[in-house]
Amino acid sequence: MFGLGTPELIVILGIAFLIFGGKKLPEIGSGLGKAITSFKNGINDVEEGGKEIINDIPGVKEAVEVKAKVDQVKDLGNIKNILK
Repeated sequence: MFGLGTPELIVILGIAFLIFGGKKLPEIGSGLGKAITSFKNGINDVEEGGKEIINDIPGVKEAVEVKAKVDQVKDLGNIKNILK
């Protein structure tokens, strides 16, 4: 993902162990896991809110459907260009 291999991760974990100690590392890992879960839940809530807005505001749903159809036609045009 970030170009971190096994040796780099071992060094990072070793430094974290030296700084925080063995008793504190599980607490830090747990807190980090909870933070990531909370962040993902927040992103899902925002995405669902966007979908609700699309369904609630008059005309937006139709505009989204038209955009999807236009995108399909563009994709068909790209396929024809590729086949030539």
